[in-house]
Amino acid sequence: PVYHCVLLAADEVGLYHLYRIVSDSHLHYFYNKTPRVPRSVLEYFRAGLIVGAACEAGEVFRAVAETYRSENRSFERASAAMSSWRMKSIARFYDYLEIQPICNNRFMIASANGTAADDDDLIALNRLVLQLGDAAGRPVCATCDAHFLEKRDGVLRQILIADMYDDFDRQPDLYLRTTGEMIAEFGYLGERAKE
Repeated sequence: PVYHCVLLAADEVGLYHLYRIVSDSHLHYFYNKTPRVPRSVLEYFRAGLIVGAACEAGEVFRAVAETYRSENRSFERASAAMSSWRMKSIARFYDYLEIQPICNNRFMIASANGTAADDDDLIALNRLVLQLGDAAGRPVCATCDAHFLEKRDGVLRQILIADMYDDFDRQPDLYLRTTGEMIAEFGYLGERAKE
């Protein structure tokens, strides 16, 4: 399986390792027009890097979504699984976990795999990631997965990706949100949103 992750350089060693990983992925692990990073390479060059669990295409979110789906979208049953050794082991590979605004994952509602039927399911998935972070001792941050600066710039991205995706005109609002907008997006988490 292939997953997304976020790599941040914490120091000069991390920056050097990030350059090495990017070079190796393009020179040795290029597959189907995409550079990849084997976990073994990431583990070898991990010093000085902060590894984030990323978006819905990340290992953590996919594991949470699979658990939620296998429990017939029951938050209570999926919640019990978040403290399992398997789930905590997946989460502990990462330095932090991510949750994102509901609009970023609405495409999952239309998906045939049955993970989400509505926004309530997407909220449940974010709550489960937060719970998993608590169980695994990993911080969870809310990110907006910004692809452009202003909301109005979305039309420019649609033009750029028109040849790449059939649903180019139905992309989420991936603009850079302010702190206030992010707190409002995650209002369903109460005080945890500010944390």
